[in-house]
Amino acid sequence: MKKLILAIAVSAVAAGFCRASCACRESGTSYVKDATRPYIESGELPGAISVVYNDGVQETAAIGYADVAAKREIKMDDAFMQCSQTKGFCGVTVAKLVEDGVISLDDPVSKYLPEFAELWVLKSDADGVRTLEKAKNVLTVRMCLNHTGGFPFELPGKNFTIPGGGWSGGMPLRIVAASAAAQPILFEPGTAEQYSNTGIDIGAAVVEAATGMKWEDYLKKNVLDPLWMYDTTFWPTDAQLAHQIEMYDCRENAPAEWKSCEGWQQRPYNDGHVFASAGAGLWTTANDQLKFYKMLMNLGVGDNGVRILKEETVKSILATSTRPAGMGGYSLGLWTDEANGWFGHGGAWGTNCSINWKTRQLKMWIVQLTGGPRPWDAKVNEAQDAFLNAKTDNSDSDAYTGRMN
Repeated sequence: MKKLILAIAVSAVAAGFCRASCACRESGTSYVKDATRPYIESGELPGAISVVYNDGVQETAAIGYADVAAKREIKMDDAFMQCSQTKGFCGVTVAKLVEDGVISLDDPVSKYLPEFAELWVLKSDADGVRTLEKAKNVLTVRMCLNHTGGFPFELPGKNFTIPGGGWSGGMPLRIVAASAAAQPILFEPGTAEQYSNTGIDIGAAVVEAATGMKWEDYLKKNVLDPLWMYDTTFWPTDAQLAHQIEMYDCRENAPAEWKSCEGWQQRPYNDGHVFASAGAGLWTTANDQLKFYKMLMNLGVGDNGVRILKEETVKSILATSTRPAGMGGYSLGLWTDEANGWFGHGGAWGTNCSINWKTRQLKMWIVQLTGGPRPWDAKVNEAQDAFLNAKTDNSDSDAYTGRMN
């Protein structure tokens, strides 16, 4: 009986927190639906999900179809591959360990993965002759997470079970790290930037070495489960895949064409050939992804009231660039525009999400598309910005009725 009373009390506190701090009301507006309607009607845009949030007021739009042939309408709980948005999840796990004093961003990677103690830089590769030079700079954890470590986008032959390579198959993170250490890097660590799934995977391997857990297990225990993100996984079930957002190839002035899969993400999506990759490969839903990005927007606190990170941690190493000056804004698996408070990430199939912790705003766009052109992108950006710039009545979020001027 005492346990039941305690459980009820805890639930009440959490519910009260959400009403006080995370209240959200639908705006009743249709900025994005109106902007995309012509492209949905022509079939050029099969389906999409847009969420725009402005300090307690939200416009949610599920537009078109997840499966055009089956006329299955797209929904917020449909599964989709978020591709490189996985990088931000790795960044949060690293930030959590920094906050807990387990690792430092300036630790040498070799402290956790000894194979990185000696690295070689590729100076030239002409006429079949490779010239290498021993690296002078120490590779640090932060360099792996902000793409300044000198690693290629993917390792040659990373996927040894499916032709084409990529992150839908691949190999265990510790093997990725060992393979990367055995190959020459592209430049002196910390002196340039090269967008790299490999570097992010090495960062996840550091998490494994520091915690003694598989990275995906650490992520689930410390981020996904506390945020109630139960539909986010590297191995979606058959039931989840029955409600996936199908992939389409864009065509100019013509309906998009369905495609079974892409080279980097090949069916089957959930069998033994799939390994967790921190650089890309995490499946989720719009509902789940919102929970993650709103946690970042709320400076470490989920909409369910659970704190994942300290406020200062988010501000200092996730919303702020960790690169040297002049290399663009990028923190730990997330791009940053720190002057204005925006940070976030996109994915290869067209998904993206950005949040602003200063203004408590969010812009999310979910599609599963390859190819181009995509004339609706500019229209969507304009529509989302129009919503954010409109005068919003959020003086009493609990009593909000959807009014917007």
